[in-house]
Amino acid sequence: MYHTRSTIALALFALPAFAGAQVTPSKSKQDSIARADSIARADSIALVKQLEKELGAAGADTSGAVSSQGPRATGSYMNIGFVALTDGGWSTAHDIGAIERGDHDPKVNGFTMPNAEISLDGNVDPYFKGFSNIVLKIDSAGETGIELEEAYGLTTSLPANLQIKFGQFFTEFGRQNPQHPHAWSFLDAPLVLNRMFGPDGLRSQGVRFSWLLPTPFYTEALVTLANATGGTTSSFRSPDSPEIHGGVVDDRQVQHASDLLIAPRINTSFDLTETQTVVLGASAAFGPNNSGPSAKTQIYGADLYWKWKPAAAEAGFPFLSLQSEALWRHYDAAQRVAEANPALILPTEVLKDGGAYAQVLWGIKPRIVAGLRGEFARGNQSAFVSELRRDQSRWSPNFTWYPTEFSKIRVQYNYDNRKAIGTDHSLWFQLEFLIGAHAAHKF
Repeated sequence: MYHTRSTIALALFALPAFAGAQVTPSKSKQDSIARADSIARADSIALVKQLEKELGAAGADTSGAVSSQGPRATGSYMNIGFVALTDGGWSTAHDIGAIERGDHDPKVNGFTMPNAEISLDGNVDPYFKGFSNIVLKIDSAGETGIELEEAYGLTTSLPANLQIKFGQFFTEFGRQNPQHPHAWSFLDAPLVLNRMFGPDGLRSQGVRFSWLLPTPFYTEALVTLANATGGTTSSFRSPDSPEIHGGVVDDRQVQHASDLLIAPRINTSFDLTETQTVVLGASAAFGPNNSGPSAKTQIYGADLYWKWKPAAAEAGFPFLSLQSEALWRHYDAAQRVAEANPALILPTEVLKDGGAYAQVLWGIKPRIVAGLRGEFARGNQSAFVSELRRDQSRWSPNFTWYPTEFSKIRVQYNYDNRKAIGTDHSLWFQLEFLIGAHAAHKF
């Protein structure tokens, strides 16, 4: 009897994680993983009830820890996933890091492993869900780094179509910034996003409020209030800010709400026809920068997504999609001491940067996608010549084959033009595999 109770108790303890770990994404990564989550919860609840019956039939002591607590009201579950990306290739650029600035972009000739992600998500209780993404990276020297990329809670039962996110997370600015590298349609991050948000993208610790408006079509308003400090808040109070303004960092403390990062966004989606969908969005980010005691940064963005898919599509194919984002930045640089030369005083000035990208994807047949992206980023003249703000443009055709929904093989060619330096050609390959279940991504 003791062994029976112990075995059932262990099963009850391990069941939620086991059920979640067994959930696997369906052929459509976009939509079906959410269904897999509900299946996991339903299976978990059914199995728990069955075990409870067996436990009672075995005459177990109902005062024990297992039977007294029972399963959580919502049916406890946890999805566990692991995604790994490996890049390889060659570039004519002598300073590859200057044209591939993203933290998950290829940085050297040969091979790199820019992203290996452990993802966890599940119900906490009837009121919250929890999400976490732990990332491991191997740099060009072969050293492994680890970071807690995201860890946040999300409310599930607030009234009036309200929702709160809290913890560390990617700021919902535009379409690509909140996405993880394995969800990108191209091998590297767009130039303009690297310029505005730095190599890691814009993310920080804070809280995000959202409201689903009562409109006849999908419309959502969001606002994020977060810390403006740290290495993942480029354009604001990042320790890497001298790459933008060239001066010594003014290390002031947070004293007022105006010292935080505020990022509003609104997006809407509607169907043009039975086979065409459009998503429109507008974003902004306001916060202090560390060029001076009262210096500020403003970033504005607009984004568009359009997709055509015939009514008779098989597994989501064929399809045609267009995605584009444009961003503008006003960076108020205060009078400052030059970091490279303390005897030099840089003047007060407004640094203006802008850029955009547009990418087209053609889903030729199931699991075969061809793409083309064109982009540019540029900035105005400044007293400090910043390598980060040089004019650059790029064309990138690519081809992706998904052997199954759990793996991906991609090849991409980049033609880079840095007007002041010259042109470069790069050919990159990427392999990806997925183990376990991963939370669904937004449309």
